[in-house]
Amino acid sequence: MPNLDQLSAFIAAAETGSFSAAARRLKKAQSAVSNAIINLEIESGVDLFDRSSRSPTLTDQGEALLKSAYAVQSSHHDFVAKARALNLGEESELCIAIEQNISPQPVVELLIEFEQTFPFIELELLDPGINDVAALIRSGRAHIGLMLEQEEYPQGIKFKGIGHSRRMPVCSRNHPLAQLKQVSHSDLRQYRQLVMKSLDPEDTSHNRQVISPKLWYAESPFVIAELLSAGLGWAALHEAVVAEQLEKGILVVLSRTYQQDANLQGIDVVWTEQKALGKGGQWLLERLFKLKLG
Repeated sequence: MPNLDQLSAFIAAAETGSFSAAARRLKKAQSAVSNAIINLEIESGVDLFDRSSRSPTLTDQGEALLKSAYAVQSSHHDFVAKARALNLGEESELCIAIEQNISPQPVVELLIEFEQTFPFIELELLDPGINDVAALIRSGRAHIGLMLEQEEYPQGIKFKGIGHSRRMPVCSRNHPLAQLKQVSHSDLRQYRQLVMKSLDPEDTSHNRQVISPKLWYAESPFVIAELLSAGLGWAALHEAVVAEQLEKGILVVLSRTYQQDANLQGIDVVWTEQKALGKGGQWLLERLFKLKLG
């Protein structure tokens, strides 16, 4: 019967596209990963990978069995998580990741109550850039996250929508675009666009925001806001990031000919099904579910 190490090696190789990358993810020798997959193929009686090319690719049988492997791994995680939950009381530490585009103020109000209820839990707060929260949750670095919604989440990540955030095109009040009553795509393409970009080199979601051929990238929206304030280009940023500069008149919102209102993007609470939360984490998660942001 296949064991969990074999299934983990199979899943990692399928997701990363190579045995060496799977070994790095699992922190094992490549030979150990290769042997685990070979033994799994022997026990299952099918070839899971086509090794005729430089990089192994899933066979049709491998594609079909990958779904079953996910199911077995998920069931194991559920079992372990429930067992830990039964034995865990109050955890000693908790890590929360809040994406920089989201205002932390509603969470701060919850944490005041959290500190009074769980005074001995060591709390850590992270402020990752766009789309980096899910990776922190999956790796176990963070336990609970708040992030702008994604179309798809990594395997094992659970999520629940709790509101939305307004994203709008902005620039310095002294920028040439600010002198126009309305701006078109053609107008925006004439000037440098500043775009948020994830630290993950495989994340290409920023490409969907590109309008201008003149680009600068930054992981932090607050760095972009500072560059805009200095008159360097324009950008689409979330209200929580630029609210103060807008109020002071340092930045202005551009009125677009092709879209009248600001874009609304959902905000999700994310956590993992692979690690059970203790009492403090469950308490916080339940209260985050009740927030209505935006």
